[in-house]
This record gives sequence, C-alpha cells and structure tokens, in this order.
Amino acid sequence: MVMNRRTLILSAVAAGAAGYLLFGLGGDDSEAETFEFALSDDEWRKRLGDRAYAVLRREATEPPFTSDLLDEKRAGIYACAGCDLDLYASSTKFDSGTGWPSFYAALPNAVGTRTDHKLLLPRTELHCRRCGGHLGHVFDDGPPPTGKRHCINGLALTFRPVSA
Repeated sequence: MVMNRRTLILSAVAAGAAGYLLFGLGGDDSEAETFEFALSDDEWRKRLGDRAYAVLRREATEPPFTSDLLDEKRAGIYACAGCDLDLYASSTKFDSGTGWPSFYAALPNAVGTRTDHKLLLPRTELHCRRCGGHLGHVFDDGPPPTGKRHCINGLALTFRPVSA
C-alpha cells in the first residue's frame, strides 16, 4: 500500500487523539491549579504513605471492596486523608454495590471537579477543594435527592465518628 501525505497526516492525528484519550497524554489539569494546602512531592509521600499517596497525588484507584470505610455505618464525617478537610457527612453515604464508599452529595465547598480523559469517555473527577487530592469520580446513577454517586477511594478519606 502506498502512503500519501494525507493518509500519513490523518494517521498521525488519529494516533495522537487515541493517545490523549487512552493515556491522558494531553497533560494534567491539576498541575495548573493551585490549592491553599500544598506540600512538596516528598512531603506528600511522607505524610500519606505509599498507597494513599498513589491515590491522592497520582490518581490511582484502590481495588474494589478493600476499604475499611466501605462498611462504616456510624454517624460521622469523612475527611480528606491529605489535609483533613471535611468532605462528606455520613448521612449522605449509601451502599452502591460498586466496592467503593459512595455518597450522593459532598459537604458545601468541599470538593472540586475537573474532566478526566484517562479512559475512552470523559468522566468527572472529584478532588479535595483545599489540597487537590484525587478522591474519585461522580456519576449520574445515584439515589435521590441528587441522583449522583460520588464513588470515592477509601484511601482518600479518614472517618471521624460523631460523639453520641
């Protein structure tokens, strides 16, 4: 097969678009944002430990059904494991069956969003408003009253029970 210039250009554009969509080669939006709570990469590693660092700072996903917080039923507050900002009230937690702690709403002014292009289809990524730590993603298949499912990595959270 003879490759002409048009075929070569179209192939290069298609390969670039596929790389961007599949591997997030278009850059990381979080690097452009600044947050009120910031640490150096080494400080984050020391503060969080390897597993939480991978989730909060490198946007990894913990394996499903591994979080101790998945079965947490007590009343309390779920906070960012990076900066301790209160993120979710236990009253908004529900069992989604997905294997990750799920909430139908965040506390006011607690989380930020950005578009995540790491998979073929864009998703809405959730991050801590104060430190930028990656929490998980939000989907439109949650219960009333919001219809949203905040699917959150347990490693991104700490739990503080409310005293009785």
